[in-house]
Amino acid sequence: MIELPIVVRNKAVAAGATRWLVDLPMLVEGIERDWDLRLGPVFQDSSEALVAEVTMNDGSIAVLKLIVPREGDAARNEITVLRLADGDGCARLLRSDEGRGALLVERLGPSLHDLGLPMDQRLEILTAAASRVWRPAPGVGLPTGAAKGRWLIDAIVTGWEELDHPCSEGAIEHACACATRRIDAHDDERAVLVHGDVHEWNALQAAAGYKLVDPDGLLAEAEYDLGVLMREDPVDLVRGDPYRRARLLAARTGLDVTAIWEWGVAERVSTGLLCTRIGLQPVGREMLAAADFVAR
Repeated sequence: MIELPIVVRNKAVAAGATRWLVDLPMLVEGIERDWDLRLGPVFQDSSEALVAEVTMNDGSIAVLKLIVPREGDAARNEITVLRLADGDGCARLLRSDEGRGALLVERLGPSLHDLGLPMDQRLEILTAAASRVWRPAPGVGLPTGAAKGRWLIDAIVTGWEELDHPCSEGAIEHACACATRRIDAHDDERAVLVHGDVHEWNALQAAAGYKLVDPDGLLAEAEYDLGVLMREDPVDLVRGDPYRRARLLAARTGLDVTAIWEWGVAERVSTGLLCTRIGLQPVGREMLAAADFVAR
């Protein structure tokens, strides 16, 4: 029996992918047969895919990821990013099947979260890994930063109503205003390949440094990736000056502090609402409480 994490099961239900849950054992069997591998332990910290260690026919170890089907092109986008990165800044892609939402990637070490490093040191590691991904990639079919901004606004407004207003109206208005400014600022000529979900659980130890896993994949201003870092560790954010982190990230990268801050505002509310929907607590409540705090 496959021990699917409850958060992944909830994500599948929320995405209307209950058929995927029913068919998952047959999907795994098919991948094992077609790719000549054997499923091992399932990682229980995944949130939107079955992720498991697998043993290849030559005895080597890799990681299989089967993505929960949902609106958009999640599998195609992730495969595109990993192919473009080619092991630089992201885990190396060994094999993929877009139709089945299946990816086989190199086995890496523990996550940055597991190491319990201080905040500033984590930010340094994460910005270094993310910056290796940033590169021009026109014409690869990934969503733009403008499209992501519009998606965020829709997710925020819809989620707030459906969850019966779990944060203040001011936080919603603030997040939508920030997303609107990032939409207006989008420039196709300046846009680069960005990971789209840079955080300490998605940074794993590699032979030299760290590599990122689970990219969403966008063509956007690089500040988007740093905005994701602004949404993380919400309790720490409001203990002091909430703008300090944005200034620190901007100083380390030479990027625009306002863009970093605004992407962070929108991402914090959107992700806080999603975490609330799928029962990922207390982080959902903490993100929304931080959103209320910075919107005052």
